[in-house]
Amino acid sequence: EEAVFLRKKITLLRAFSLLIGSMVGSGIFISPKGVLKNSGSVGFSLIVWFACGLLSMFGALCYAELGTRITKSGGHYIYILETLGPLPSFLFLWAEFFAIRPANSAVVSLAFGRYMLEPFFAPCAAPVPAVKLVSLLGYYMVLTLNSWSVTWSARLQTALSIVKLLALALIIVPGMMLLAQGHTENFQDAFDRQSLVLDKLPLAFYAGMFAYSGWFQTSFVREELVRPERNIPLAVIVSVITVIVGYMLTNVSYYTVLGKEDVLASPAVAVSFVQRAFKSLISVVPVLVALSCFGTMNGGIFTFSRTLFVASREGQWPPLFSMIHIRRHTPLPAVMLMFPLVTAMVCIGDIYHLLNFFSFSRWLFIGLATLGLIVHRHRHPELHSPFKVPLFVPVSFTIICLFTVAMSFYSDPVNISIGCTMVLSGFPVYYLMIHRQMSSRCRSLFYYLTHKLQLLLEVVQQEIKTY
Repeated sequence: EEAVFLRKKITLLRAFSLLIGSMVGSGIFISPKGVLKNSGSVGFSLIVWFACGLLSMFGALCYAELGTRITKSGGHYIYILETLGPLPSFLFLWAEFFAIRPANSAVVSLAFGRYMLEPFFAPCAAPVPAVKLVSLLGYYMVLTLNSWSVTWSARLQTALSIVKLLALALIIVPGMMLLAQGHTENFQDAFDRQSLVLDKLPLAFYAGMFAYSGWFQTSFVREELVRPERNIPLAVIVSVITVIVGYMLTNVSYYTVLGKEDVLASPAVAVSFVQRAFKSLISVVPVLVALSCFGTMNGGIFTFSRTLFVASREGQWPPLFSMIHIRRHTPLPAVMLMFPLVTAMVCIGDIYHLLNFFSFSRWLFIGLATLGLIVHRHRHPELHSPFKVPLFVPVSFTIICLFTVAMSFYSDPVNISIGCTMVLSGFPVYYLMIHRQMSSRCRSLFYYLTHKLQLLLEVVQQEIKTY
């Protein structure tokens, strides 16, 4: 009865909520341990947190300019495709689908399960099988919602963004009150140089950048944004500044109440904080943290499904995944594709190994995307962009990203080698499946299966261009 295409339903408020909801998630509640462990001291860990925030702002500004120059959705994928070409963009897509995104979703899902069960088993740790079961149930709920309605997914993200900021406030306020009363003993000898190990710093940055990750989410849904030329830069700048301030105050509160050793010993830092600060809220804060992780899962599914959608539309992914449900107007096949890999990683994964495993690939391709901005400026000097950052911002961000990726080979060679192998495994796939044409027999079988799945899922190709 009406044209089938992705509607422009992401307003400025929803864009801001998407960014806040994606950044403030499991990271601030699990990454403090990883940052402190690899930076060595309280003072250096706070420097790492601020540096990660500043680096995230640089990256967010670069992506805001890319979002005004390149009008398609798809985030990292489409920026690399349009600036550096089809091979690096396919390698990103390959690594993102098989390593980065499922590992990221598994980390957030496991944090959701752990915090959701914490009040029921305190002071003991929740059983691992129960944590994984609840983690999967939460992920499947978000998957179902994103398959059902774009509007309701966006409304949920807005509501959960408020919950996230409330969770941070419940940690910040008591910590600041204790600090104002003179409880500074945990900051004595904050910059202990003897505990600093330089080759571990990239892992500290990975943990910190994981907590900030999400500043690029509006670029994935560019075609669904209302007034993107104005709303992308505005939402990015306000949300990143808000998160930097919130994260710095949250970490100061953690150290004021818990101290270095307690943060390192805690499996769930926010729960340990509440146990020490005010036991009356022992069952409230973990649930708020779990809901915060739930919002991050929602934002991740919402945006990554658009990457698969655009990759399929560009001919680098099976055509089924560029189709939209005829009544729901959601990219149903792209939304549903991730759940087998996420299920597998939740069942077998450990949070900190997963964190290092996917961080290498993620920051390699983010660095390539901002390198692509420099290339695009050079190739198209005549192109007018409504938002433009100074050249030193993309140059410095690209250098830092690629340097951190290179250094991480010394810090965690096993997990980084696995991530590198995953990226390189995309080469033969690209040349066999994309560069070379399939035989007519294989193509006929492929289109037959696609047609049957299309009928089953009630999906069709987008009828109106939105870019």
